[in-house]
Amino acid sequence: MDVVWFAFFALLLIGYFALEGFDLGVGLLLPVLGRTREGRDRMVAAIAPYVLANEVWLVAVAGTLFGAYPALEGKVLFGLYPVVVAMLLSWILRDAGLWFRRRVDGPRWRGLWDGLIAFGSLGLSFGWGMALYAAATGFAASPVNPVGLMLGVVVTLLFAWHGWTFLAWRAPGGFGAARPGRALLVSGAAAALPAAGVLAGAMPYLVEHSAPAATLNVLSLMVLPFAPIMLGAQVWVWRTFRPGKDAFRLPSFF
Repeated sequence: MDVVWFAFFALLLIGYFALEGFDLGVGLLLPVLGRTREGRDRMVAAIAPYVLANEVWLVAVAGTLFGAYPALEGKVLFGLYPVVVAMLLSWILRDAGLWFRRRVDGPRWRGLWDGLIAFGSLGLSFGWGMALYAAATGFAASPVNPVGLMLGVVVTLLFAWHGWTFLAWRAPGGFGAARPGRALLVSGAAAALPAAGVLAGAMPYLVEHSAPAATLNVLSLMVLPFAPIMLGAQVWVWRTFRPGKDAFRLPSFF
């Protein structure tokens, strides 16, 4: 059962990087590709149908981590306390920017929230790279060191490339390029590669620190039946909002 839960946790984390990676990547590219207000509106409209569905994966990752690996809770929260706080603040700022940018029609208002979307996306992307480095060292080393900072840069660049590929797939030609679905799969795999690499190295450690078998059995009864529902909802989102399906129409909540 411990191997099953490791596979489930790995699937969730890799899925989060592959899916939320393009949301963050588009946010990173707002100042680069969105040189006009209309351009930034179109970029936000492209990711708007996916944001909430993709964030569910992060909630599932956190729940699985603390449910299946309770012994790691202290190491993650206290060993990465500054990074975790910075990432939570970045997440709040990014989502606040998405929600409030259209509440008032004015260039300064829009500019403020668009800047916060880009800043929050940068904080989350960079923070994930540092967190992965700390996890790779068993939380024994501080993530604020040259290697941790370099991994933060790598994850940020991969997310930015994934976001650019997503825009070229979702709205072909809208931002100067067009890419097929295969290209999006490749960029998604690249965005998830750092997480997959850390998970591969950490498998023995995670399996060893799994919750007792009785706890995992109870979690299986409570959680695993809902996994197909989450996966089915994700498939519905992608089928409903595939290219050509109102790529630039902004939902009311964005």
